[in-house]
Amino acid sequence: MSEPAPEQPTNFIRQIIDQDLLEGKSGHRVVTRFPPEPNGHLHIGHAKSICLNFGIAQDYQGHCNLRFDDTNPEKESQEYIDAIQEDIQWIGFEWIKTKYASDYFEELYEYAIQLIRAGKAFVCSLGPDEIRQQRGTLVEPGMESPYRNRSIEENLDLFQRMRAGEFREGEHVLRAKIDMASPNINMRDPVLYRIKHATHPRTQDKWCIYPMYDYTHCLSDALEGVTHSLCTLEFEDHRPLYDWVLDALETPSHPRQIEFARLSLEYTVMSKRRLSLLVDGGHVESWDDPRMPTLSGMRRRGIPPEAIRDFCDRIGITKKDAFIEMSVLENCIREHLDPRVNRIMCVLRPLKVVIENYPEDQEEIFSAGNHPKDPSMGERSIPFSNTIYIEQEDFLLDPPDKYFRLAPGKEVRLRYAYNITCTDVIRNDAGQVSELRCIFDPESRGAGARKKKVKGILHWVSARHAVDAEARLFDRLFRLPYPDAGEDLASALNPDSLEVLRDCKIEACARTLDAGARVQFERQGYFYLDGDHHDAGHRVFNRIVTLRDSWGKREGKS
Repeated sequence: MSEPAPEQPTNFIRQIIDQDLLEGKSGHRVVTRFPPEPNGHLHIGHAKSICLNFGIAQDYQGHCNLRFDDTNPEKESQEYIDAIQEDIQWIGFEWIKTKYASDYFEELYEYAIQLIRAGKAFVCSLGPDEIRQQRGTLVEPGMESPYRNRSIEENLDLFQRMRAGEFREGEHVLRAKIDMASPNINMRDPVLYRIKHATHPRTQDKWCIYPMYDYTHCLSDALEGVTHSLCTLEFEDHRPLYDWVLDALETPSHPRQIEFARLSLEYTVMSKRRLSLLVDGGHVESWDDPRMPTLSGMRRRGIPPEAIRDFCDRIGITKKDAFIEMSVLENCIREHLDPRVNRIMCVLRPLKVVIENYPEDQEEIFSAGNHPKDPSMGERSIPFSNTIYIEQEDFLLDPPDKYFRLAPGKEVRLRYAYNITCTDVIRNDAGQVSELRCIFDPESRGAGARKKKVKGILHWVSARHAVDAEARLFDRLFRLPYPDAGEDLASALNPDSLEVLRDCKIEACARTLDAGARVQFERQGYFYLDGDHHDAGHRVFNRIVTLRDSWGKREGKS
């Protein structure tokens, strides 16, 4: 028997479940479900529902069904079914058995026959546009179909012939007989079945009539013994229909539908249809493009699933829709990664530096902790030689006041190593700075560094020992915080959402990293070694997130 879970943060859904259990409703048990349609990849919005449905089932010692809503054969595929299962497992949840709405097609058909025999459903021969026109408006009632009063015998005959494949798509539909004057448009004789001559990925060509979502969903819940059907707020107006179908039929159970606010995240879209437009239009590489809000994209970017679960916990469950700032998600990612990943040095845009008074044939090995706050994470060896790389942005020919990085005649400290002073600047034929000449202070390590302090500290990589790599710097996919406000998604795209740097130099210990490793490039951000684009001679690092919210500064936020 399920019991309340007081150790968990409460919300209005948990309060409802606690009260139901206290009153002995739902058989003293909790069964939830996650019912995605396999017509695309899951996104971060689905993660909220996954964590809610699977999390509540776990906390109340119940179970959560994974059920695919596969009632639209033209848009669904096994590829999406496999991707959805992988995403749920990656987030950290398991299910007992995979279920499909198509498993219940025969039962759903028999229930439809019951509705017809009870005079609660009829076959309508109006076209889709005519049905839409006669539905009415929010302030005007709808018009009854001229086919509404067909006899039960005629309705049964037509519905059976629909199943037999005698009619074209759109020629007939099965509609519930409820109330065309209802203030809730969803109750104005909604369509329950439509004809579709399409091959289904599981049932193949066995069926040519397919049930609508509102009819399928509630009956699937009842057949599976779901106790609490948790869905987002757009289904609140559909709840009366959910209950009407179950009340009109003798079903094994009558689940309770509860609605919550969906996740709306700034600078992205939460619609599989619109995300599909981005993929099909070539605006992104694929569904798992690391800029996409899909779970497969976030996984390939290197975002840890634990950070996504933490994010879902932080935003909570409410009844009011609101946009969540992207920085909330990014902070969850940083807070998860910061204590867990090793630090290494990487120069993204290398500028060559030759240290002229350091012997050309000499090398040194410096030691540094893998994590500045956790000695238990061990140490790494950092080789040093007379030629190194620093970041291009760490040098200016004509620096402003209070510039603490490298410039002609200026002294800076190389992290873990020596102080160097720039003595000469080499330019290429285009007049650009291509190389620096410096001298080092051999007394500036150890105790010497404490005696002679400089404000500028630069990261660097020994040229002789550097690991070549490519870095992909991902930014927000859209330049507008609310891209769904307009119809033209392409115009809202951020042209700087991806920058590819192909000549990066990483310190030698990067050779030991396995695909899928997460590291912090010092001063640069958190990165992920992309296993999809990785071999011995070509390493691709995806930037997971910057070290701080640099976007807010660019947008003028405090």
